[in-house]
Amino acid sequence: MTTTARQIDPPEHRYAEELEFLAAADTGPRPPAWRLTPRAVVTFIAGSGGRPVDGPGKTKKVIEPKFVGERALVERCVVTLAGERGLLLVGEPGTAKSMLSELLAAAVCGTSGLTVQGTAGTTEDQLRYGWNYALLLAKGPSRDALVASPVLAAMTAGAVARVEEVTRCLPEVQDALVSVLSDRRMSMPELAGIDDAVAYAAPGFTVIATANLRDRGVSEMSAALKRRFNFEVVPPIADLDAEINLVRRQARAAVERVGAAYQVDDAVLETLVTAFRDLRTGRSVEGWQVERPSTVMSTAEAVAVAASIGLATAYLPGRDPLSLLPGHLLGVVRKDDESDQARLLAYWDGPLRRRATGGARMWQQLWEQRDALQH
Repeated sequence: MTTTARQIDPPEHRYAEELEFLAAADTGPRPPAWRLTPRAVVTFIAGSGGRPVDGPGKTKKVIEPKFVGERALVERCVVTLAGERGLLLVGEPGTAKSMLSELLAAAVCGTSGLTVQGTAGTTEDQLRYGWNYALLLAKGPSRDALVASPVLAAMTAGAVARVEEVTRCLPEVQDALVSVLSDRRMSMPELAGIDDAVAYAAPGFTVIATANLRDRGVSEMSAALKRRFNFEVVPPIADLDAEINLVRRQARAAVERVGAAYQVDDAVLETLVTAFRDLRTGRSVEGWQVERPSTVMSTAEAVAVAASIGLATAYLPGRDPLSLLPGHLLGVVRKDDESDQARLLAYWDGPLRRRATGGARMWQQLWEQRDALQH
């Protein structure tokens, strides 16, 4: 077998050593089919708070946080899954809902790959099952000819299924989950008369779904489906330093993944993240009013901009990294509505200019780049 390089490893591979360590370190009670104890799942995702975790023998390991957010949120998610109840993560785009669902699935059942990506074109078969038509024609309806969806595969294995952007699916497709989450079984009428015409959920099975608040009303979930999920809101990162650290870590990883050296100064990152937070919240750190653009100024977008600046610095040296920020900011802001360009200019002429005239060096340099926003 040959091993091909991956741009991004799923968490169960990226953190395989850590997951194995935690599985051996905490031998407490585990829900059915869980790889880790609920306490170890929380530690894996939220970190050990800088304290080393005692492992087998005399081994110790500090577990770094992988999700930046409230530990209490992670704990509630873990408790929901331990009770085999559906979990729905909602929030603005770019708040790491998908990453949190991946981490939870990897820690609980060892795989985050049993996933359905919700779109307007997602069919009911993708949540239930389809057919291998060559076998169907040759042998008729049989388990051999049936192609299990990720949800059905998770049911039979007692694993976690993930449904991304569930509100992008049409309502009749979403409703395929109702009986799965309530009755914990899936009927296959084409196999009538065959002993295994019904698939029953094995212990440990549950579903994690995600939904963007911006998509509210696209395909509204039915009341019946809502009742079968525990809702958890994943908010934007509240702490400035935590967001800067996250942007630095992920941007560095993106640049180094392609073999380039990451050379973006921390002062540039702080300026970048501060601008994103001002535009996201509609208020500067000083309390000045900021006109919010219609697009989402998410942490994920901030990471993308920081990575782009890092790549430009590595591959196209010679320009001041800070001078690249206005053009990238304009690209983010103008995604949904061209009038957002005027809002960005208003931010430049308002809070940013006030900081510049107050003597802040980085903001002075940014103010001098105002012409880049006129393109």
